[in-house]
Amino acid sequence: MEPRSALAPAKVNLFLHVGPVDEAGYHPLASLVAFADVGDRIEVAPSDRLSLTVEGPFAGALDGPGDNLILRALRALGQAAGLDEPPVAVTLDKRLPIAAGLGGGSSDAGTALRLTRDLLALDLDDDALADIAMTVGADGPMCLHARTAWAEGRGEILTPEPRLPSLPALMVNPGVASPTGEVYRAFDDGPPSRADRPAPPAGWDAAAVIDWLTGQRNDLQPPAVARVPAIARALDAATILPDVRLVRMSGSGATVFALFDTPAAAASAGRRLAADYPGWWITATNLA
Repeated sequence: MEPRSALAPAKVNLFLHVGPVDEAGYHPLASLVAFADVGDRIEVAPSDRLSLTVEGPFAGALDGPGDNLILRALRALGQAAGLDEPPVAVTLDKRLPIAAGLGGGSSDAGTALRLTRDLLALDLDDDALADIAMTVGADGPMCLHARTAWAEGRGEILTPEPRLPSLPALMVNPGVASPTGEVYRAFDDGPPSRADRPAPPAGWDAAAVIDWLTGQRNDLQPPAVARVPAIARALDAATILPDVRLVRMSGSGATVFALFDTPAAAASAGRRLAADYPGWWITATNLA
């Protein structure tokens, strides 16, 4: 069997409406989720035991392989397939920042699930994999499928949205972590909000979608900014870029995305911002 590899794409919440915590301790949400053409890289190879090697520019920021979501997901896959553990060696090339609001860990886990299922020819369909992906969190299924979708409930109720056009974007992370749990606790201390799903845009061309997105919000942005002031600096720096159409934080932060009319405008803005902030993670991409 030959090793298999694939991109684990970054997830971006184009908007994120969040409701108050429920009795089970979860927050209902509504979001339109898109995926970038950049992310981590996963390789899965045959082996005599399950193992994980982490490399890449952000490898040092991980706590270690013992608690990695990839291993958690693959152990759950082994149980579902009647194996002690899948006999694969996984290599994670960690290219996305940690605790960045980009679903990196969940995307890594989902990609590793698909690759391992296919490598070992396990008799599990995508619905079964989605159930397994829930073991890493509510955004596990959306990151497993890695397709543009409306997300509701706890994030597990997904409605594919194939009409979203490609959106030229710039992703900006100011080099700080924004732990999800802490942001949600700060959100709970603030004014109430609603997990309302808005009506879709009147048209699905890029200009109409961006105009529609300006009327939406990320309810986690204010508490994240209050907790991590560097996010405000990233938002401010992106807002004054030439030709920018929309700037918003993704997920629970700390990554900010900026939308543009063309890939060339996004790339040019990225070069300008990188010159001003050489310590930040800045990359041009296309969403959806």
